[in-house]
Amino acid sequence: MNAMFSRFLVVGGFVVASLAVGCTSDLAVKKLGFQLDNATIPVAEIHEGGPPRDGIPSIDRPKFVAASLVKFLAADDMVISFTHGSETRAYPLRILVWHEIVNDSIGDLAINVSYCPLCGSGMVFDRTIDGRTLEFGVSGLLYQSDVLMYDRQTESLWSQLEMKAISGPQVGRGLQLLPAQHLAWSAWRKENPEGLVLSTDTGHRRDYSKIPYGDYEKSSRLMFPVKSKRRDLPTKAWIVGLVIDGVARAYPRDQLPDGRIVEDMIGETPVRVRFDRSDQRISVTDLEGTPLPYTPAYWFAWQAFHPETTVWKHEP
Repeated sequence: MNAMFSRFLVVGGFVVASLAVGCTSDLAVKKLGFQLDNATIPVAEIHEGGPPRDGIPSIDRPKFVAASLVKFLAADDMVISFTHGSETRAYPLRILVWHEIVNDSIGDLAINVSYCPLCGSGMVFDRTIDGRTLEFGVSGLLYQSDVLMYDRQTESLWSQLEMKAISGPQVGRGLQLLPAQHLAWSAWRKENPEGLVLSTDTGHRRDYSKIPYGDYEKSSRLMFPVKSKRRDLPTKAWIVGLVIDGVARAYPRDQLPDGRIVEDMIGETPVRVRFDRSDQRISVTDLEGTPLPYTPAYWFAWQAFHPETTVWKHEP
């Protein structure tokens, strides 16, 4: 068997990724302690990201502060906004980039707020599956550059962007994506003066004033391989991704008209997409104004998981 060698990317003393430069001649059915014998994706395409299981710690007992007391966010910092009932909460990417998963509950709804810095994908899932509430952690494994989450109840691995379990007792079960909104902190604070914001009091020592990925967002390089490499858009162009009735479509954020509603059809379903540049706000609704779930992501990541995706084009 050939040895597997890794090169680690270290930023600010924190290991954020490893780049495989060798390979094994035979495939183990276990990685980082996770059993992969029933994996629905090629085991050879599951990569160790650098930190071990829970080396990137999920936030399992989140604390929140009133919007008026928040001092650690800049006006243009991005947040994931989620509303359930009468309560709206903001989850700053400045915190999520260090933790990737927040296990939270709002009233009777248990949610998994997940963020993959390598794919730019922020998604909110219902974490009650088949009547059982699961708690999610960061496995330390990646598939197509995207975080593989795991649930602590069954040790199943879950693909964030594929939105389903890819190994373990839960294999094949899907995650329900919930409607959330992505926008700048200044806009969120103005609209939600009584809202709650995820606190930096996470129980972990991290410097939330820094982003541990250097210039990754601004460069075209990838840290891990992806199978599909469509060149419709630049590698890290920001897109708004929608999947409706199995049909995927990407809306290039920079091509969306500023502050204007784009009306479109995905399959038989009419949708409205809007991007406000001043607030960096993405909104997706049906014709009645009901929010629809969407995924903001880098183009390379979206097309890797949706190789047949169509791309919306602006018609002058």
